[in-house]
Amino acid sequence: MFSFLTTRKRFADLTEQEVLALAISSEEDDARIYRGFAERLRGDFPGTAGVFEQMAAEEDGHRQRLIERHKARFGEVIPLIRREHVSGFYARKPVWLAENLPLERMRGLASEMEQQAERFYVLAAARTRDADTRKLLGDLAAAERGHEQKAEALEGGLDAGVRGAEEATAHRQFVLTWVQPGLAGLMDGSVSTLAPIFATAFATQDPWTTFLVGLAASVGAGISMGFTEAASDDGQLSGRGSPFKRGFASGVMTALGGLGHALPYLIPHFWTATVIALMVVFVELWAIAWIQNRYMETPFFRAAMQVVLGGALVLAAGILIGGG
Repeated sequence: MFSFLTTRKRFADLTEQEVLALAISSEEDDARIYRGFAERLRGDFPGTAGVFEQMAAEEDGHRQRLIERHKARFGEVIPLIRREHVSGFYARKPVWLAENLPLERMRGLASEMEQQAERFYVLAAARTRDADTRKLLGDLAAAERGHEQKAEALEGGLDAGVRGAEEATAHRQFVLTWVQPGLAGLMDGSVSTLAPIFATAFATQDPWTTFLVGLAASVGAGISMGFTEAASDDGQLSGRGSPFKRGFASGVMTALGGLGHALPYLIPHFWTATVIALMVVFVELWAIAWIQNRYMETPFFRAAMQVVLGGALVLAAGILIGGG
């Protein structure tokens, strides 16, 4: 219906030759994606890179079988037809082009790709009238169905040392790119805004004015920290990852750290708002200490002393200055 509104063909309208041509181009694309994954992972994750290389080799084998079948039925010339030429056909999301795609996301995309390919071959086999072509497409559907399990088996076949090293590298990259700048932002936003917010609160005893000062301090600090983190290191030599990701993590967490104890001053009653804000500060400081212990391997007692004691001193300074 309404096929005249688009230049793409419906899958149901494809000839058997066009279905084979589409399968050939799809296998070529998938093999390239897997080889791209392997190339990116080769330095840090050689074991998983080998998994993707083997998956690419399997896709090459599928493509060769499809080409041989096309030559037997329709000759040497293969029509140029790709996914984007077919209306409603599954498309590969361009997320796989991202340079800093996480390892687990690559594995998830591979699983999704195989599920889509299996469904395509099942539908294609149901439409062909040639027995040999139908058998080939059915065999490929079964192969794609088992491809995810094969990838898991290949992954499991990595020895414990290689697997452990890959997981340690992935965890380290996550900490360097997201946790470390986010934690620095949370600490800066939570601690550095304590003095101006509580000084304003006790100097004016006006919740709305205090909220506006807290909002301005938090957003300003977030913008400043985000740009500072992004500009300080491009991640190429340090291996800390994308400056955009690090700047985003630092900026957002800085703003959230300040807003946590500014938002209670939306409550119009000064002492109610202040008590709630102090409770939020208590939770923020202990949460920072827990994150330092969990991800930065800082002993919990030392982290608590550094963060909670330091935050308490800044808080006291703000209250004394505002109250005076």
